[in-house]
Amino acid sequence: MNGSSRPCIVSADAAGIARAAQVLRSGGLVALPTETVYGLAARADSDEAVAAIYRAKGRPDFNPLIVHVANLDRARVLAYLDERAEKLAQVFWPGALTLVLPKRTDAGLAAAVTAGLPTVALRCPAHPVMRAVLAETGLPLAAPSANRSGAVSPTRAGHAASSLAGRIDLVLDGGASSAGIESTIVALREGGRWQVLRPGPIDEARISAVLGSESDVTTPGSVEAPGQLASHYAPGKPVRLGAEDARPDEFHIGFGAVEGDASLSPSGDLAEAAARLYALLHEASAAVEPRIAVAPIPRDGIGAAINDRLRRAAA
Repeated sequence: MNGSSRPCIVSADAAGIARAAQVLRSGGLVALPTETVYGLAARADSDEAVAAIYRAKGRPDFNPLIVHVANLDRARVLAYLDERAEKLAQVFWPGALTLVLPKRTDAGLAAAVTAGLPTVALRCPAHPVMRAVLAETGLPLAAPSANRSGAVSPTRAGHAASSLAGRIDLVLDGGASSAGIESTIVALREGGRWQVLRPGPIDEARISAVLGSESDVTTPGSVEAPGQLASHYAPGKPVRLGAEDARPDEFHIGFGAVEGDASLSPSGDLAEAAARLYALLHEASAAVEPRIAVAPIPRDGIGAAINDRLRRAAA
């Protein structure tokens, strides 16, 4: 583990990817870009490496991790995919969809990856850097967001380096994450039922169009996947939502016609707002104002995911 106050940041070129792969194969921790946010990767088949993720993040050990795989064939080695899972993977992988599936008994994953559950959360990422690292290592990689647990997720290399200073070995700098919020997580239940456990870039309507049925609205009985904790993505200051105007002690995050101190999207574009959400929460966290106010955000489409993150940030 890097003992300095700030991990080494290297460019995500061929040399950087080879270096990251070597660190991961040896059981180390690497922060690297995905299309959603920066992830903190470790080899998912090593108890020691996965335990290092939990230590670095200060993450509750009942909160499972997403395992990133290079392709659908690698997913089939780790979990049982029924016809619905195969359909979703064919449509949305590589991409920002995580599937919670029954884990194979011979998957060979570290026990802490699934937090003792009989299921595993799998995603095939689209970002070329993450895909290159998966190919170079030949390993499944557990990779939650590269930040201290409960804090604002990182969308740039500097965010990860600051949040996890002294706790990880390397940061691969691949520029800003494009989607800006974590993947949509879907659990496939028995009897043809399915449920969105965490909204994200792929909205419920697109999933329903593939599966031909509506989602189950039953509240999950326990934490089955990342991002379900009531308080999460917190910037370390009180957050007030639905704020058309700011009070004198508030940093105001705007949207659309609400200008604010900084805007998620002056044009009211929800995709742009999602991509900028965590960057502006980081900016607001560093501002002199002791409180944060956020303009109203529509709840349609990806707006549901944005509001989900803001609600947890304000909890």
